[in-house]
Amino acid sequence: MKKVLIDTDPGMDDALAIALAFKHEALDVVALTAVTGNLPSDRTAANALRVLDLLGAPELPVAQGPLQPSAGEYPADPFSHGSDGLAESHLPASARTLDPRSAAQLIVDTAAAHPGELTVCALGPLTNLAAALEIDPELPGKIARLVIIGGSFGETPYAWTQATGDNPVSEWNVFVDPEAASTVFRAGFELLAIGLDVATHADINFRPADLDRLRASDRPEAELAVRVVDFVNGRGYQSYCSLIDSAAIAAAIDPSLATVVSLRCDVATEGRLTRGMTVVDRRAHHQWTDLPLIDVASDFDYARFLDLVTDALVA
Repeated sequence: MKKVLIDTDPGMDDALAIALAFKHEALDVVALTAVTGNLPSDRTAANALRVLDLLGAPELPVAQGPLQPSAGEYPADPFSHGSDGLAESHLPASARTLDPRSAAQLIVDTAAAHPGELTVCALGPLTNLAAALEIDPELPGKIARLVIIGGSFGETPYAWTQATGDNPVSEWNVFVDPEAASTVFRAGFELLAIGLDVATHADINFRPADLDRLRASDRPEAELAVRVVDFVNGRGYQSYCSLIDSAAIAAAIDPSLATVVSLRCDVATEGRLTRGMTVVDRRAHHQWTDLPLIDVASDFDYARFLDLVTDALVA
């Protein structure tokens, strides 16, 4: 079993991703950290605890990150996860308590406790990871792999047509805290970025047979998945909105799901049109070799992914 820390901002797709991680026998989730993203971190932390209750998960440390992104301004989200952040599921408040450590300190401590073993799945903005690097600049050498949901890299048209940040070219997680994303891209992690290119691809939508299986299940996590799909469909969106973050968990479970390319890429931190844009240098000549070289998912085995997610949610 791979030891996993999930840095998350629940968020309805985060909730299903957390369910996938706890339900799959390949992963041992050892900690959760909550980041400001879909909601401020006090609310994402509370939602993380609610999801753990829903799953009947064992006690484990859950820590909250800062309320504001690195630059101190939390942008408006053009997409809503509902008044509760969980597709109006209104799960009851949890009696679990948060770890007294900051999210950044919990990341550093967990990596130290499992040197070279820990996979970090970052499902939201990278604020907590950047703060953890301030505590321990050697952190990238202690983490086996960092898988993020973030960016749009031009590998498919969905990188742009499904842009989720509040400008024409950005993805929400990077747009919320582009300074943190640039810091993490440059830090030297063994990093895989799963961007809008694959995470919002048409083939990542639940298939009719998947939805039939979910609707027939009495598992609470399957019922939540159905609620989320109905919620996004009712607002004119496709069901991929419920599955974006699960792509990172699935890639941690089975790296062969992703086709990977290495790209020179950094993050634009200024400009009304481009703040949060993941800028890729694809030039054949005069390429800026000082840009970080990161691994990016260019394709995904969507059929196997959907089987993996559906099987876990109904099990």
